[in-house]
Amino acid sequence: MSDTPERVAFLGPPGTFSHAAVDLFFGSADTPERLSVANIDDVFLEVEAATARFGVVPVENSTEGAVNSTQDCLIDTSLTIVGEIYLPIEHNLLLKDPGRLSDIRRIVSHKQTLGQCRIWLRTQYPDIELHEVSSNAEAARLAAEDPTTAAIAGEVAAAYFDLQIVFARIQDRKNNTTRFLLLARDHAALADRFEHAGMATGHDKTSILVYTENKPGALFRVLEPFDACQVSLTRIETRPARDDMWSYVFFIDFEGHIEDDAVKRVFRQLAGRAVKIKNLGSYPRARA
Repeated sequence: MSDTPERVAFLGPPGTFSHAAVDLFFGSADTPERLSVANIDDVFLEVEAATARFGVVPVENSTEGAVNSTQDCLIDTSLTIVGEIYLPIEHNLLLKDPGRLSDIRRIVSHKQTLGQCRIWLRTQYPDIELHEVSSNAEAARLAAEDPTTAAIAGEVAAAYFDLQIVFARIQDRKNNTTRFLLLARDHAALADRFEHAGMATGHDKTSILVYTENKPGALFRVLEPFDACQVSLTRIETRPARDDMWSYVFFIDFEGHIEDDAVKRVFRQLAGRAVKIKNLGSYPRARA
């Protein structure tokens, strides 16, 4: 890992919630260097290629659910999840010139953000064009260039692009929160930052992918060992498996560390019930 730059890749440009999540993971220190990339796939690629030591990606939102791009990348990646955080998401309507509020011709933001403000937008601006862009920061950049374009983004983007908050906290659910994952090639990437990186803390979470045969009762057979071993599930999602039509992979998060006795028992029981199990990582559990 010594040859890997002390750098963290995130979905950019600067000013996104992913950027805010990086600061929450690492603080405001100059290191690691922040590397802004164009999409979630590129975050994985930068870390896999060892041009960045860490990557930060959103994996689920309390309003909109799973982030499919991240899930799809987790299916193929060799990276390890080494941490998680929950970031409260507050959306604001931003304008370059609040005095031109009546001149708005379009509202731009990321697809997830528009979904999280759906009710507010339908109530306040039912006739205004909604336009999806790659990130909230990109939306803010567009609003900074065009006084007839309003952006929905956070306070960081407003400050970065010198925009004014016209309406604050417009998300439909006030407890709107996104869970972010910290990725690395392995736990050794954390060794110079955390003395016990990768070790059980007693307050851990483990993430796995489980591939099953496409037959009735497959999900029940996967979940039964967790109940039998009294291991609490925190999340389960399903995505189509890429290598077989009409087969599926289950994303499962549960409390505990891969080295815990109860988790070891779960894995032993799963071995005869699944086609393939991929361990994505054990890491300290964040409090929402």
